Amino acid sequence: MVDLDAAIGYVVAHGDDVDRARLAWLRTSQAPPADVLDKAEIGQVSGGGWPAYWGADIPSVDATCFRLAELDDLGAINRPAARKALAWLGRSQRPDGMWEEDSSLAGIAPPWAQPGDDEAKLYLTTNAAFWLVVGGPDLGDNGDHAMRIARAAEAFRASLRSDGSWPSFLVAGWLGCALLYHLGWFYESAQIQVALADRVPEMSAADTAALFAALRRVGMSTEDWLLTAARRRLTETQRRDGGWESDDGDQFNVHTTLTAIRALR
Repeated sequence: MVDLDAAIGYVVAHGDDVDRARLAWLRTSQAPPADVLDKAEIGQVSGGGWPAYWGADIPSVDATCFRLAELDDLGAINRPAARKALAWLGRSQRPDGMWEEDSSLAGIAPPWAQPGDDEAKLYLTTNAAFWLVVGGPDLGDNGDHAMRIARAAEAFRASLRSDGSWPSFLVAGWLGCALLYHLGWFYESAQIQVALADRVPEMSAADTAALFAALRRVGMSTEDWLLTAARRRLTETQRRDGGWESDDGDQFNVHTTLTAIRALR
């Protein structure tokens, strides 16, 4: 079984103030101190997005979605910074229903965010649309929010192969699955779940935690067979120190562990 007490202890021992505030919110819905929220929101550009560490001052779809995940774990998805970021995501959708990083980032963005790359475009589309789902519409929304999500889902759905696989990175699969599940396209979502379940036994801890957390955010039951398999994989990959290992270096191990805690709470 997963040792959640050990995971909590790992975050307390190795996390910073923002990490520990995320833990407190996830465990007890304790509101973070104002200075912690200010720290979590720092660096937002005037248009509403956040730049990536590799992208100078250009707002990034990928980086903005990552920051929204942190803010959601702080109970801050309805604060002005997150609402401004969600509005920027909405405005950044392309006429074909998809998202792509700014063309000025070509050549410096990593493969999963490279402008002009079809795999990156599909991943960014599922990621941005997923966060529009989680964030929800603003008061006075005239239907544009739902339209953006539907257009993105149609674009992802059109990319699916007959076996439920998708022509992009693994992460696009579970984000797209969550998107279709949220919209009630259960047949297509189930096809993707079958494809994902085949991959779970070999998934990294970080991918497993992110898959689990994404599908829980759209209301999938922990008793679902895919999430049962994901829970088993998290049990297998938890380290002796209570944490889970990131795919992006030790500095992100606490983030991966918090993602697992969110999924399993």
